[in-house]
Amino acid sequence: MDVLWITVVVAAIGLVAVVGGLLVSRRAGQSLIEERLGIAGREVTQAEIAGARRTPVADVLNRALASRGVGADLATQLARADLKITVGEFIAATVILVVGAGGVAYFLKRDVVVAAGACLLGFFAPRFYVGSLRGRRLKAFNNQLGDTINLMVNGIRAGYSILQAMESVSQEMGPPISDEFARVVQEVQLGIALEEALGHMVRRVPSDDLDMMITAINVQREVGGNLAEVLDSISFTIRERVRIKGDIRALTSMTRGSGYIVAAIPFILSVVVYLINPDFMGMLFTEPCGWVMIGVAVVGIALGFVVINKVVQIEV
Repeated sequence: MDVLWITVVVAAIGLVAVVGGLLVSRRAGQSLIEERLGIAGREVTQAEIAGARRTPVADVLNRALASRGVGADLATQLARADLKITVGEFIAATVILVVGAGGVAYFLKRDVVVAAGACLLGFFAPRFYVGSLRGRRLKAFNNQLGDTINLMVNGIRAGYSILQAMESVSQEMGPPISDEFARVVQEVQLGIALEEALGHMVRRVPSDDLDMMITAINVQREVGGNLAEVLDSISFTIRERVRIKGDIRALTSMTRGSGYIVAAIPFILSVVVYLINPDFMGMLFTEPCGWVMIGVAVVGIALGFVVINKVVQIEV
């Protein structure tokens, strides 16, 4: 028993040390970049963070994944979630989490199935976290975009250039949209063409509304025209879309709540029955027939939840 607790404590300390090291390296790298570029207080790009921070494990993984699609896809997802870590650091943290969670679960329960489940949880948990951050950031960005375009229109009508209007957005608006426009301004100041900097922002923020705004800016720069009027029309369209989406979400809230309740009831009842009669519920986890029943039940619950969500998701 003493060996078990020592192992658990050592594993926990190791995980905390790794996470702390990543956070310290992140802050140190960001401070170094800001000092070198003289832009303290501004957000920096993923490429700059990766270039300034070096860790041995991350370097090896980044070199191995540089020419592979999975590395590029992970880099895109991390940029969209605004996580200032490299692909190698993310994979290294995932591996450590999988090994740590599986090892702790095995030493606690002495069960290979439980350890395998803990490993799966450790593998998917970081991806769920990144996906959650990405979704929340995209939603906040879209909600700010209408007011942002209004601010840009007012600046252009007052005599600002498009770059000056974007700089005013980075100063007046809140994150995440201020961070993204600050990155565009910073990239242009470092010598990147405006069209390319805007393309980088679209890749970081996969928003159809943003793509429409950038297309209008690029077309105006090539053929001319009244950019303020075009952006004003786009702003009105975006604000109306956000308003209609809010109305739809309010009207479908009861159905979405029903979906959550229907999906949660089987798990709640299983826990209650297990507490009342553990021997009866234990057969589900020890018999092959029980495993099949659990698999079918989980698949059915997942399909029902997905169908309900698809029904209440109305594209505007």
